[in-house]
Amino acid sequence: MRPRQPAGCRRYKGQTVGDEYISLARVLKTQGRHGEVAVEVHSDVPDRFVEGMRLFALDESGGRRQLTVEELWPHKGHLVLKFAGIDSISDAEILVRCELQVPQAERAELEPGWTYISDLTGCVVFDGDREIGKIEGVQFGAGEAPLLIVRGQAKAPYEIPFAEAYLAEVDPAKKQVRMRLPEGMLEVNAPLSEEEKREMKKD
Repeated sequence: MRPRQPAGCRRYKGQTVGDEYISLARVLKTQGRHGEVAVEVHSDVPDRFVEGMRLFALDESGGRRQLTVEELWPHKGHLVLKFAGIDSISDAEILVRCELQVPQAERAELEPGWTYISDLTGCVVFDGDREIGKIEGVQFGAGEAPLLIVRGQAKAPYEIPFAEAYLAEVDPAKKQVRMRLPEGMLEVNAPLSEEEKREMKKD
């Protein structure tokens, strides 16, 4: 399932893994008998995937290989890709869980008001004038908006929805994200204390 955005939210696009590459999708499973794969798309840029485009598959060990899109079509909420030279189920199985990337220099130009998720990593989050912590990652698929994984002074990070309703200002150049969070949200998402963890184990 591609990351969805709340109505009126035109703030975020894409995801990054690093090493000057942008991740556009993640391979979920094989699809069909001729090397096709189903992918979860991480980009809302229209027509971002086209026949003949070059992608780089980053596997879990950090290896990267170049692929060329031969065919593509939507299927049950995902995108199905057929790559040149990937012609069997066994060929396709190697790609499962790979991130499909393009070099950062090839990422699409955004309209004013949009922000790449990749530009958020390392930004400091503020709730009003209160500094919460630094964004160390973004998690998709947990709800309507991506979750910012924000590392503060506590041992465990906060998980804060990157939703239009909570945003005051996003300034990648200053590495700042200013938000207006509902009262109590940080307490709900606060890391558990050692005493709370022991109580949960007893239950």
